[in-house]
Amino acid sequence: MNRRTVSVPRSSAFLALGCVGAFTTAPALAAEDTKLTAVAADADTDPSQSDILVNGKRVRADAKAVAPVVNTPRSIVTLDKTIIQQTGSNSLQDALRTIPGITFGAAEGGNPIGDRPFIRGFDSQGSIYVDGVRDLASQSREVFATESVQIVRGSDSTLGGRGSAGGTINIISKMPELRNFGEVDGSFGNAGYKRVTGDLNLKVADSIAFRIEGLWHDQDVAGRDDVYQRRWGVAPSITIGLGTPTRLTASYYYLESHELPDSGLPYRYVCSATVCNAPTTGNVLSQPAIGTFTTLNGQTGTIARSTFYGLTDRDFRNSTTNQATIRVEHDFGSLTLRNTARFSHDEQDYIFTLPDDSNGDVFGIPTIAPGTVDKTTGGVEQVGGGYVWRRGNTRYGYDQSIIDQTDLYGTFDTGSIKHSIAVGTEISWEKDRRGAFVEQTGATISPRCDTTTVSRYYCISLFNPNPNDPWVNTTTDTSNVPTAIVKGLPGSETQNDANTQSIYGFDSITVVPAVIVNVGLRYDRFQSILTPAISTGLTPPAAGVYQIRESRTDRLFNYQLGLVLKPTRETSVYASYATAATPPNSLLGEGREDNALPTTTTTAAGALNQLKVQKTRSYEVGAKASVFHEKLALAVAVFQTDTDNARVAIDANTVAYLGKTRVRGVELTASGTILPGWTIFGGYTYLDPVVTDGGNAALTAPAVGTQAAQVVYVTSVNTGKQVPSTVRNSFTATTNVTLYKRFQVGGSVIYNDRQYGGYADNRTATQTAAGVVTVNPATVVLYREIPGYVRFDARASYDVTKNVTFSVNAQNLTDKVYFSSAYANHYATIAAGRTVFGTVGVKF
Repeated sequence: MNRRTVSVPRSSAFLALGCVGAFTTAPALAAEDTKLTAVAADADTDPSQSDILVNGKRVRADAKAVAPVVNTPRSIVTLDKTIIQQTGSNSLQDALRTIPGITFGAAEGGNPIGDRPFIRGFDSQGSIYVDGVRDLASQSREVFATESVQIVRGSDSTLGGRGSAGGTINIISKMPELRNFGEVDGSFGNAGYKRVTGDLNLKVADSIAFRIEGLWHDQDVAGRDDVYQRRWGVAPSITIGLGTPTRLTASYYYLESHELPDSGLPYRYVCSATVCNAPTTGNVLSQPAIGTFTTLNGQTGTIARSTFYGLTDRDFRNSTTNQATIRVEHDFGSLTLRNTARFSHDEQDYIFTLPDDSNGDVFGIPTIAPGTVDKTTGGVEQVGGGYVWRRGNTRYGYDQSIIDQTDLYGTFDTGSIKHSIAVGTEISWEKDRRGAFVEQTGATISPRCDTTTVSRYYCISLFNPNPNDPWVNTTTDTSNVPTAIVKGLPGSETQNDANTQSIYGFDSITVVPAVIVNVGLRYDRFQSILTPAISTGLTPPAAGVYQIRESRTDRLFNYQLGLVLKPTRETSVYASYATAATPPNSLLGEGREDNALPTTTTTAAGALNQLKVQKTRSYEVGAKASVFHEKLALAVAVFQTDTDNARVAIDANTVAYLGKTRVRGVELTASGTILPGWTIFGGYTYLDPVVTDGGNAALTAPAVGTQAAQVVYVTSVNTGKQVPSTVRNSFTATTNVTLYKRFQVGGSVIYNDRQYGGYADNRTATQTAAGVVTVNPATVVLYREIPGYVRFDARASYDVTKNVTFSVNAQNLTDKVYFSSAYANHYATIAAGRTVFGTVGVKF
């Protein structure tokens, strides 16, 4: 996407109207000038809703956006920088919380920590783009250099390529403009909150401009012991040829982060064929352990919201993001040819404590008698509950890519039929390499918690953990020889390479002013190459074992079709159909991937040809309208998304493509000016997300006499359940009111329904001496759940002078205790407490 370049002066009269661009469902709500608003209001003549005016000429900001949003048969949300600033959002995840229907998944096991938004029930971690270019590396993204964020909801592989089952997120960056301006914002608040951002734009010559944004951020996390976040970044860019037919833009983005990762709180209960400690039978909710809690042996204590189970001397997360982009474009009358080339290099190293509940240590283990001595350590098993295993998750690695996109876009007529088109190609090379730090956390000891492991700080008190415990890394879990934490040998690292060649085309066809047909096609050739690890940690490869390289190529064809009917210029009704395809290894290890390639030489053999592409289809109908002279935008969408060929793990060595998911829903949005000086944006989303077929699960019937153990398959516990990491009902509303011209007050309300992380049961299999297998039905079905919540934010600002503004933000105003994401098992992430900070903004 081309970044915005505006050469018209700003007007404070339209500042509030600019805020409501958060839901761009009607013409020109993000305009900042009366002249620009008047031009953009004629939505039918604009090639794109996000078009802007440059020296009197309209420029398409998104090459693939062939129609204004009101004429696009999709649900599209645009979050403007003004909303990001007013809500005090300091990360992409913070900003996305203002949009209903988007939830977040927790960091998963050995997968990288980073932004993991769910759109319409589907993990969109790998469907995030920066200026229209895929940004695959898992990371926690900032917003200091962000102009706006566009969310396209529904299956969207036609637009972005592989993945995109639930939709795409496109971050549009700030870029040079032909005028001089600058802004510095400094914030200070509780929990050590400190943040400084700067934005300087210089008109170097008549057609040359330079812009640079900077960031410094340092904070503890309110309500959480010991957790901190520190980062800094810079984003310079220069454009040559602004206002001319030929333009060259070069930009660079750098972000460096250091933090103590927050592991959240463990769930209360576990349930499996070997241990199920739920206190009752039937359907049992296992929520995170917080507040007053009584264990199996009758011990009662309190888990505070601030409780942190990590280690301050061991846990860390360091990451860097580097992006260099060159964009060249030239206008040929009504057509523009654009080429975008980007090099990215991202690194991430971490060790973080996952408070593990998998052995039943939190509530207790009823299957082991008290006083039992562990044969490995000699310690007495702590089976009565009240303990947490400090599972140390670790990863180091990098992601690197070179991506080149060429687009030809513009408008032309064939007789009386008008076309707004975009055709293009994409070529990319991607590489991901990852390994693990060598550390000892008691993972080889089972059960995990006994008097010995407690003394070594592998297991800690559920009620009173000490993040400053003198934990020492040793050569093995039972050794007393201290050793440094180091990276594993090169042979223990896994590498993924991929190359993609794509061709795509879009056309918005205005048959008559009241009838518009939208068509999009895309073909991708995606080749994934895997080099699995051949050793573990510091253990050298066995004699005669050599690294191998596996390759798989998938050819993907996706399309979208839409029909728009316009009863009036300000209204539209539409229907659309779109597809998405997720090939194996789509994320290259940069996220939680259900459809990954095998990562060991033993499981890889012969497996590549058995893998399938997951298919997704979206059906949607909706309506959009602008009222009050196009000052208030309203929209409604009804949709269904189906996924087939979902990969399910039957056991450690067997996968099948039996999975099916269906998500139905309704989305309502409203944004704009209700009365002069009073703006509002928000919406409501209802989802009915169901795993219609979770595939099978494996149960092992133990050996009896001479009869060997047998494996049988049963229906997955997930079948018929709500899709994890989704909510049925969500609502957001943000409002801003201008009082006495200089004084503004506003606030937000964010509501999310209950969210499930995963499910489990205690079915078992037994057999007779004759080999007759019996499946014993479950007495407990465990639902790992985080409760629903309502969060309130507030803001007030005062323009001291024309160029100086003072504002105060109060996030989570009522200090609500709630959980922001749910892991499939083990733990849930707890949200920050009340965070209040003041900001002084100076413009020049």
